[in-house]
Amino acid sequence: MGSGTWLPHIEGYAPRLVSEEPVSNKILTIPNVISFVRLAAIPVFWWLLLGADNVAGATILFALVATTDWVDGYLARRLGQVTKLGKALDPVADRLMIASAVVAGLIAGIVPMVVGVTLIVREVYMAVVALGLAARKGGTLEVRRLGKLATFLVYSSIAWFYMAAIPFLEILTLSLAWVGAIAGLALYWVTAIQYTGDALKILSKLESSASPEESR
Repeated sequence: MGSGTWLPHIEGYAPRLVSEEPVSNKILTIPNVISFVRLAAIPVFWWLLLGADNVAGATILFALVATTDWVDGYLARRLGQVTKLGKALDPVADRLMIASAVVAGLIAGIVPMVVGVTLIVREVYMAVVALGLAARKGGTLEVRRLGKLATFLVYSSIAWFYMAAIPFLEILTLSLAWVGAIAGLALYWVTAIQYTGDALKILSKLESSASPEESR
């Protein structure tokens, strides 16, 4: 992700802003190739974890994709290669990799059920809020700083849980994983309430502005 954090646009349900540079319709650019490679890494991740039962390999791949998710966005701005395709691919690659890590981690018993399910429920809830707002032409929600912190904590904890699945790293990372997950999920739901309030305010303003026109 171009912002240098693992997640989300509301947190992400809105495309990130990529400065005010011109956006082209090109397809074959260096940043786009990197985004395609990140997308191609997702099925490899699934195969390593669930097919080959190679937890260490899957963890390394997940870490590489997650920690380099800013590269394509940075190069797009640096090289003047911001494209419509790239703006769509970048967040899609991020969300799919993160979703894969959570879902596959649940299946493999790496991500604790209470953490994974709570996270998924929150993501689905926020997706409904964002889609409902978009359907009413209310635009997108402004990202809160607390939301960015919550996102960082939650998805960092996922990486720690993967590392804890490697025997010699468990003693070093399991406690960090739980601390990050508990703190992050608590903040995640606090921000969900805040975003809901933001959405209701936007819808209220839309209704207020539409009322005078309807009364004419």
